[in-house]
Amino acid sequence: MYDMGYYGGYGYGYGGFYMDWTYILVVIGALICLAASYMVKSTFKRYSSIRSKTGMTGAETAERILRYAGINDVRVQHVAGNLTDHYDPRTRTVNLSDSVYGSASVSAVSVAAHECGHVIQHHVGYVPLIMRTNLVPLANLGSNLAWPLIIIGLLFNGNTSHILIEVGIFAFSLSVLFQLVTLPVEINASRRADQILQEIGILDSEEHVYTKKVLGAAAMTYVASAAASILQLLRLVLLFGKRRD
Repeated sequence: MYDMGYYGGYGYGYGGFYMDWTYILVVIGALICLAASYMVKSTFKRYSSIRSKTGMTGAETAERILRYAGINDVRVQHVAGNLTDHYDPRTRTVNLSDSVYGSASVSAVSVAAHECGHVIQHHVGYVPLIMRTNLVPLANLGSNLAWPLIIIGLLFNGNTSHILIEVGIFAFSLSVLFQLVTLPVEINASRRADQILQEIGILDSEEHVYTKKVLGAAAMTYVASAAASILQLLRLVLLFGKRRD
């Protein structure tokens, strides 16, 4: 059976209560994600109160960008929720949330343009986007199997335990890889959005500064998610690498 003594130098006991210092990595990751989430929500809210000078809504912005890019087979539609905006390459739809679809704010225009950035990536065959799309089923499988495999592995000793735990860590690393590949995809989509908004004159130079802040805050959520995933993976390697020894 699983022996708690394997942690060795990664924790200490006091009065029968076991402390695992690697939990600090989880806490740091959670704090990073909370800070990023607060940043994007507060930034979006701030510039949601500023109406774009053209008066174009998020939906109108998306439709105009798609026409400008010569993309005629993608629909723009409303989806429920707040900041649930996304491009679905399977259905060829740009899905804009309640706070974006019918809003004429700078925030709404910026988010709509960002999602169109993903459409353009798909249209031109942007390699990191293709990689991310192909990784989706593997990342989902990995995130679903990682912890069950690790927990089951803890119930055994010997090679069976080692194999199950290592396969679990490998499965978790697939979701981390997905997060890392997502970073250039999201950053590139924001750059495309920023460029095309200037080219077709939907936002002026002052509004352009606001757009950079909105898209920059949104990008930080992906950086935070990747950092948290890496810290969690590091914790698993530290804990179970010691057990392997």
